[in-house]
Amino acid sequence: MTESSKSSPSAQDFLAGADFALPKGFELIAEDAEFGPQILQALTEVEDRLAKAVAQTNQLADVASRHLLSAGGKRVRPLLTLLAAAAGGGINDRVIDAAVVVELTHLATLYHDDVMDDAPKRRGVDTAQQIWGNSVAILTGDLIFSRASLIVSGLGDRALTIQAQTFERLVLGQLYETTGPQAGDNLLDHYIRVIEGKTGSLIAACGAFGGLLSGAPEATTQLLARYGELVGVAFQLADDVIDVTSSGKTSGKTPGTDLREGVPTLPTILLDQAAAAGDLEAQRIQAMIAGDLSSDQALAQAVEALSAHPVTQQAWEIAYQWADDAIAALEPLQDSVVKEALKSFAQAVVHRQA
Repeated sequence: MTESSKSSPSAQDFLAGADFALPKGFELIAEDAEFGPQILQALTEVEDRLAKAVAQTNQLADVASRHLLSAGGKRVRPLLTLLAAAAGGGINDRVIDAAVVVELTHLATLYHDDVMDDAPKRRGVDTAQQIWGNSVAILTGDLIFSRASLIVSGLGDRALTIQAQTFERLVLGQLYETTGPQAGDNLLDHYIRVIEGKTGSLIAACGAFGGLLSGAPEATTQLLARYGELVGVAFQLADDVIDVTSSGKTSGKTPGTDLREGVPTLPTILLDQAAAAGDLEAQRIQAMIAGDLSSDQALAQAVEALSAHPVTQQAWEIAYQWADDAIAALEPLQDSVVKEALKSFAQAVVHRQA
C-alpha cells in the first residue's frame, strides 16, 4: 500500500461520516488498495464542491438551493462518473468537476419534478414547492442548472455539448411524459423513450464525462455512455416493478403510489396489453386500477392483484435484460475491479430488496 493510501480514510470511516448512502456495487472497490482511496477522496471533494456550487448570496436563494442537497441522497451519478473515469484514463480534477455537474443537474430536475408532480416529500423532507411555493422551487432549480452550466463551461467544448444534449433529452423526456403517447404510438415504446430521456440520458452523461475527461479512447467513452444509458433505463424499470412488489420498508416508497396517481408504468402497460389480448384476469385487475383507489384497502388490493399477475414477472424480466445489456456493453473494457464494480452496480439496480 502506498503512503498516500495509508493516510486516506478507510471505507468504514468515510461511510460513517457521510451524509448520504452509497449504492450497491461500491463494496467491490471501497476496500481496493488502489482505487478505494481514490474514489473515497474524490467523493469527499465532490461533496465540498457541491456545497460551494449551490451557495448563493441571497438568503432565500441560498437556503432553497441547499435544501435538497442537505437532505442527502445516494450520489449515484457522481460515483458512476468517477468509476467511468477510473475505467478510462483515471480520475483528475476535471472529472471531479464533471461529477459535480451531473449531481447539480439531477438536483435541479428534482425541484422541477416536484412542482410538476405536486410532491409533498423528497428525501424525507418537505419539498421546496411545499415550503416556498412553485415559483421559488422552479427558480431554484433554474439557479442550480445555471451553476452546473457555469462549471461545465470550463471543461471544454465537447463537455459543453454533452451537457447541452443531455439537458435537451431531459426536457424532451418530461415533455413526452406530460403529453402522453400520440395516436398510433406503441405504449411500451413510448414509455421506454420517456425514461431514456428522463433517467437514461443523465446517467449516460456520467459515462461520457468520465471517459472524455479522463482521456480515454473515444471507443471507451462511447461504451461507457452506452452502459450508463442502459443502466439508467434498467433502474427506472425496476422502480416500476418495486412500486407493486415492495413492502415499503426497504424502498422508502408507499406501495402502489404510481397506481393511485394514474402514472403509466411497465407493469400497467403490460397489463393493458394482456387485457387487450383477452386475458380476463388482466381485465379484472385493470378495472380495479381504474376504480377508486383513495382508500388504503382498495390500493392494497389492487397492488396485490397486479403483483400476483404474470405481467409483473414479465416486467422484471425486461428490467433484467436491460441490466444484462449494460453489462455486455462493458465487455471490451480491460478486466479490473472497476469493471466488476460497474457490472455489480448494474445487477444491483434490478435486484434491490422489495
